[in-house]
Order: sequence, then C-alpha cells, then structure tokens
Amino acid sequence: MKTQCLWSGFTDWWRPLIIVSTPVVLSLLPILAANVESRCAYVIMVMAVYWMTEALPLAATALVPVFAFPLLGVLSTRAVCQVYLKDTNVMFMGGLIMAVAVEHSDLHKRIALFVILHVGQSPRLLMAGFMITTTFLSMWISNTAAAAMIVPIVDAVVLELAKIKMIEARRRQDGVAPVLQEVTVSLPRQSCLKLCDSDATFSDIILKDDGTPQLDRKEKTGKAAEFSLPEDSDDDDYKESQCVRKMFFLAVAFAANIGGTGSPLGCGPNLVMMGILQSTFSEPTDLNFATWMMFNVPGMILCGILGWCWLQVLYMCCGNNRVQRSSPAQEQAMKAFLREHYRSLGRITQHEVVVFISFSFLVFLWVFRAPGFIPGWAQLITNSFEEKVVIHDATPVMLMVFLLFCIPAKTECCSEVESGDERKGSRRQRVKGCLTWEVVHQKVPWGVIMLLGGGLAMAEAAKVSGLSVFIGQQLQHFSAMPKQLIVFVVCLMTAMLTEVASNTATASVLLPVIKDLALGINVNPLYLMLPATVCCAYAFMLPVATPGNAIILTAARMTTYEMMRAGVVMNVLCVMVITLMINTLGVVIFDLNNIPSWVNSTAVL
Repeated sequence: MKTQCLWSGFTDWWRPLIIVSTPVVLSLLPILAANVESRCAYVIMVMAVYWMTEALPLAATALVPVFAFPLLGVLSTRAVCQVYLKDTNVMFMGGLIMAVAVEHSDLHKRIALFVILHVGQSPRLLMAGFMITTTFLSMWISNTAAAAMIVPIVDAVVLELAKIKMIEARRRQDGVAPVLQEVTVSLPRQSCLKLCDSDATFSDIILKDDGTPQLDRKEKTGKAAEFSLPEDSDDDDYKESQCVRKMFFLAVAFAANIGGTGSPLGCGPNLVMMGILQSTFSEPTDLNFATWMMFNVPGMILCGILGWCWLQVLYMCCGNNRVQRSSPAQEQAMKAFLREHYRSLGRITQHEVVVFISFSFLVFLWVFRAPGFIPGWAQLITNSFEEKVVIHDATPVMLMVFLLFCIPAKTECCSEVESGDERKGSRRQRVKGCLTWEVVHQKVPWGVIMLLGGGLAMAEAAKVSGLSVFIGQQLQHFSAMPKQLIVFVVCLMTAMLTEVASNTATASVLLPVIKDLALGINVNPLYLMLPATVCCAYAFMLPVATPGNAIILTAARMTTYEMMRAGVVMNVLCVMVITLMINTLGVVIFDLNNIPSWVNSTAVL
C-alpha cells in the first residue's frame, strides 16, 4: 500500500518536479561559465528537457525564448519575437489552413475511397490502398491529421471484412455455396457508412490526464462496438480479424509518418530545417520546394514499399493466426460495399472542385517558384520591377488561402425565410466561402506554429551568442570518421531520439548542432541536415512519438510491444534507405561532394 501511494504521488507530481528542478540544476552552467554562450546553452538545455519530457505543453515551452533570452542578455525582445513569424512560419500556417480547407470540403474522403476502390479489395491490396491514400494526404497536411482522417474508413472496412467472412463461413457450414448477391445484400451498409462519415480530424485529438494524446472518438467508438465480433480467444475468425485490424492500422501509421517527408509542408521538422538554413545563410541554398520533392519522393516511395512488404511478412507469413487470402466472392462483396459508400458521397460539389483546383495550383506554384533547372515564375516577377523583391513560398499559399475565403462554396445564395404563418419575404443569405474564419479558428493547431517559432528562436540565439561557433569547434574531431559513417550515425541517433520526443522538438534541438557539425568538418550542410530532418519523421515504434501513433494504437487495440515489434524494423529499414539516398540521388541533385558557394555567406564566423 505504501509503495502504491508513493507511485501515485510520483505520477501526480513528476511534472512539477521536472519544471522546478531542471532550471535549478542546470543553473550551474551559467554560474560556472559566466559568458553569453553558456547562458544561451542554459536556455536551450532547459527547453530540450521540457520538450523531451513534455512536462509542459510543447507550445508553452516554445514561449520560453521570448522572456529567457532577453532576461539573460542573449537576444533583445524584438530580435526574438521577429523569428516567431518569419516567412517559414507563415508558409506553415498557410499550409495548415489549406489542410483545413481540404477537410472542411470532405475532399479527403472522396480521394481515399476512390483510391481504395480502384487499387483492389484483397487484404494486401486494401492495405496498399490505405498506405497510398495516407501517404499522399500526409505530404500536404500534418501526419496526425492524415492518420485521424483515415481511421474511420479503416475501422469500417475492417468490420465489413469480418462480417463478409462470417456470412460466407455460415453459408459453408450450411452446405450452401456463397452467392455474391446474397452476401452483398446481407451487409448492414448504413451502419458502417456512419463510421466513415464521422469527422475524425486534428481537432479531435485530445490529451488524457497523463498527457498522452488520443483521438476523441466520443459516440463513434460506441457505434463501432455494436458491430464488433465476440472477443472469444478460441475463435480463429476473431483472431484473424484482429490481425487484419492491426496490419491495416499499422500501415496507416507507417504511411502517415513516411508521407510527411515527401514535401516541405509534410511535417514540422522540414520547415524547421528550411528556416534554419534561411536564417543562417544570406544567399539562397540549393534546397527549395522542387529539389526537396525530387530528392525525398523517391525515398518516400521506397520506404512505403518496404513497409508494405514488411507488414505482409509480419501478419500474412508469420504466426498461427495470420491473415488469410480472401476469396473472389469476399473481394466482390467488399468492392460492392466501397462502391456503395463512394456513391453515397453524391456528385462532386462546387466546394470540392474549388478546393481541389486551388490546392493543385498551389502545388504548381510551389514547385515552379524556383525549380533550379529553369527560371521560376518568382524570378520573372522580380525582374519585372526596379525593386528586386524576393518571393518565397509563403506568398502563393496565402494567396490561395485568401481566394478560398472569397470564392463561395455554393452558387445558390437565396432562400425563402418564413416565421410562423407570416411570410417575411425573400431574403438574401450571407454567401459562405470555401473557408470561413470559424472553421479555421476551430481546426488549425495554433500550438504547432508556436512550436516551430520556438525552434527557430533557439537556432537564432545559438548563432548570435556564438554557441554555434563553440559547438562547431568541438565537433571537428568527427572529421577523422568517413562522412558516410557520420551520416548513418546521425540518422540512427535522430530516429531513436524522435521516438521519445516530439518530431519538431527533436529537429529544433538537433539541427543547429548538426549544421555546426557539417561546417566544422567541412562538408555540405545539406549532407547531414537533410537526412537528419527526414529521420525526425521516422517515429514508428512508440505511441508517445507522435499523436498519430497514439491514435493508431487506440484504434487498432494493440499493445505497445506489438507496435514496437513492427516499428523497430521499419526504423532500421528507413534509416538505411535515407543513408543510401543521400549518398546517391542526393549527391546528384545537390552536388554534395563539393562545398557550395552559399556556405561562405554564413553569418556564423
């Protein structure tokens, strides 16, 4: 009883203890070394501990530089605040708003069901459909939002697969061959359709009392439970159904994390890196939207294929209760279910068309702003005026966001308004745009924007205080190692650290150090920073690594051990892939064997 009370007290008070003890213990650093570098390092170390332990909300910790750096004489208040809304942050905010527009129009459901319907209906092809859809969505919206959007659809498909097999098994027991029409008619489609219609979004993510992120399913979980198979440990059908559920949901988790590497907007670490490069070097670097995708999309596809194959090995080739191949009748019944649900979405609306065209045009503007192999449209605009303005990616995304506020979601804007028996007459209603501020205010995760700003503030303080120079000098000893080994060690270390800390927090802490390491050993900064940034998204093992993993763990009803067993292999595979890609394709795209001219424009001297 006494031990239980002590443990209960620790779980209740560990966060306050870390919040108070961390700055007190680390205060020895600025006391013993009374210089600006040690004071800057003190703030960064305190923030790193808070971010890794999540003793405070991540966004709250990101506000520490606003008061800590000025009070300790590292940076002025104006200098700190300016980096919180640099053009990189505005681009990120615009991307989040565009993701909200996609979600608000239900375009993601149409895309997901269209892909799943046309890829195939066997378990391995359904898994491929889920991975393709999640990967594509995760390239443009947050990993967590992409996973949460797909969860209700996967849930309904898993339940429908179980019911199809159960119906077919009962008919075989009765000695009657399963008939496609009878199987299809027996499906309670409407009940499952409600599951797919549920709006599982980024805004549905809540924090439990212990700080663990989870999906707020509310009544949705209760509805799903009505159609669950009986949990009989001796029932082979139930065990196979659970294997299917775990395989599909792990595929979604893997795809969400991998897809975030495909574009600069996919996840926070990508923008942290671009912000650090922009604030460190005065000249444009070789990394832009086009070159990022040229390098990362092939690696993203390769990692996705490896993940798809690995899950088949784990759940379809190993174990006693492995996933069985489906019969033609089962696949036809599943296809009928998916087709019926796709038709239930109705005809494509004006809202979806406008959002799809806007998003497609935005991607075009991002890719061809400064592609490198041809003059970009931004350069043409710059050359058209005497003032040589520089256009970055925040400009096109905010243009598209503004247009979505302006363009109406529906063309019908008049209606008859009556009160009781008295006719008030025809009154013109307010025309709603494809985006409204109410939707944006409710669904945009504003804390993520503050987290990105906090990371950039740390990098700026390390540069101005001279801490970057000191770290770079200390890391020059690594020059004795082959650079291929250095990049592998950096990637592996980053992938392990991101399992226990936020992806963006990991990037904010490590990338400035890795940049200084590259400069210290005289290699192209992109050679180490780019693969390390990508590895920040390789969080496959633990539910605490990302909110998306926590959502999948709950939805799949699996244990942490099962997620770790599948995730550790994915971590190793993906680290090997990114190490291979940076030494092959990366060398070709970025000329990594030579030191670029823009490195000489660095302010870190």
